[in-house]
Amino acid sequence: MRKTGVTSATTGTAAGGGAGWPCCGGLNLSVRLNVLLLLSVVATNLVSLYHLSLRAATVPPVLLQQRQQDGDQELVLIRQLDAIRAGVSQLNHLRSSSPPPPPPPPELLLYSRLAPVASACSAHPDLLHRYMSYTPFVPCPDDALSLAEPLLLRGCHPLPRRRCFSPTAAASASKLLPADPFSPLPDAAVRWPKDGKCKSFSCLPPSLGFDVARTEAARFLRARGPLDLTAPQLLRLASLSRAGPIRLGLDIGGGTGTLAARLKKLANATVVTTTMNLGAPYSEAAAARGVVPLHAPLQQRFPLGDGTMDVVRAGHAVNRWIPEAALEFLWYDADRVLRPGGLLWVDHFWCRRSDLEGVYAAMLRRLGYKTIKWAVADKSVAGGGNSGKDEVYLTALLQKPFS
Repeated sequence: MRKTGVTSATTGTAAGGGAGWPCCGGLNLSVRLNVLLLLSVVATNLVSLYHLSLRAATVPPVLLQQRQQDGDQELVLIRQLDAIRAGVSQLNHLRSSSPPPPPPPPELLLYSRLAPVASACSAHPDLLHRYMSYTPFVPCPDDALSLAEPLLLRGCHPLPRRRCFSPTAAASASKLLPADPFSPLPDAAVRWPKDGKCKSFSCLPPSLGFDVARTEAARFLRARGPLDLTAPQLLRLASLSRAGPIRLGLDIGGGTGTLAARLKKLANATVVTTTMNLGAPYSEAAAARGVVPLHAPLQQRFPLGDGTMDVVRAGHAVNRWIPEAALEFLWYDADRVLRPGGLLWVDHFWCRRSDLEGVYAAMLRRLGYKTIKWAVADKSVAGGGNSGKDEVYLTALLQKPFS
């Protein structure tokens, strides 16, 4: 069962963090005085017109007829005053019947500072203007890395649609795509940047996940230590915990899609991998391996239905560099897409040892999940290096409650 009655430490901060919201409370004293002066002038004029219309309405018929003979100017004025008085009365009625809008909720204030809502694209008018400055019905500008990626990273997601033809790799690359996701990737599957350093997958460091035939072929098959969780172990633990079969999954920051490829071979599962082309063609590599790349930044809501995923994995991209409040939103979005009994796999999450229990472990425990695996190890030892910093890795497998 879920743990209830526990309040997030970040929610209280959000409630007091609304100073930047553009509401009426933010007006300074000079603006308020100007508004009051303007209202007093308008009110004085309306009162004068109102009394004038009353006096004009009490004019005797004989005098009114005499004035009509001299001209209809005063009668026209009276009618105009009556119209003004009726308009003011209608405005006062509408004002009294329309309550002021409620203040924004604290959660919206907090989330808007972490991931800009609605106005994220318009907040970067220069980039957006350049991105939408194109000629319709012809090939699109080659701006995927120079404009599209920076806009996505700044929260402009999804990007606006364009009526042009996006550039793609050569048609001959389709004949070279491998049937086995652990076969070498064809270089022709990528449109390599003209001014880029690398023009082939072999040029990229194997640690980035592009050496799929050797380095990636061993991943999720053999455990090198207590932090590692292999794909066969995942499938076995899912069965023992009554989580059911692994059919659908989400791999957050999954690189070139190695977990998706492995689970596809072992269990015929479909795993969607979130990717961003940060210095390397991760999306193209995942697609060339026959898995689904989801080109989306970490700060945005996962474009998946509620309660649809059997497993959600958070890879190396999810770590302590993400602000604490933004990270907690991410965990609860993972909870949203997981079905009851689904598995949340926190894989090699790294942070300072002093922050593990007080910040990140407490954040995960607030989800109220059952702990299936929880392993912590020194980062310098587990990573095979000597960083000299007091940092640790955490690997956890947690199960969402069934009800």
